[in-house]
Amino acid sequence: MNAAAPVDACPALVLNADYRPLSYFPLSLWGWQDAIKAVFLDRVNIVSEYERFVHSPTAQIRLPSVVALKTYVRPASHPAFTRFNVFLRDRFTCQYCGATDDLTFDHVIPRAHGGQTTWDNVVAACSPCNLRKGGYMPRDIDMHPMQKPYKPSVNDLHRNGRLFPPNYLHESWLDFLYWDTELEP
Repeated sequence: MNAAAPVDACPALVLNADYRPLSYFPLSLWGWQDAIKAVFLDRVNIVSEYERFVHSPTAQIRLPSVVALKTYVRPASHPAFTRFNVFLRDRFTCQYCGATDDLTFDHVIPRAHGGQTTWDNVVAACSPCNLRKGGYMPRDIDMHPMQKPYKPSVNDLHRNGRLFPPNYLHESWLDFLYWDTELEP
């Protein structure tokens, strides 16, 4: 990173006390202010630093690029049911046609037929497929998801998240991240 880069372009990768990222998708990052504050509150260890400094009237501080929490944060054992997590489970792909644009989510068993908004009944679907399927049962319109909906584990979501690396990865982060760019989403 260029030493003249704006400080806002210097986020810190946040690792748990076991030196694994708190999250892969979205990647666990803190802005430079939060990272500096955590350092001064003695909540993190600095693992790596940018070549960039910030100044106060009495001090010059090098910006951390990687910090590790001093106290282990136990990861959630079950991911929250959210639209984003459904898309991540389904690899941001319509489960009917394979499209990756204009995603919504679809109730496989429509709510009008008693279907619930749960992991086991919701899939990612592009708007055209969702409109086409409408309130029909899959068998009635011959539209079946490519993958049966399921409740993912945190590891499932982390594994899928690694298929979508962010646009920017600082070189100091690479030893702590496991992006598999050879795999296709």
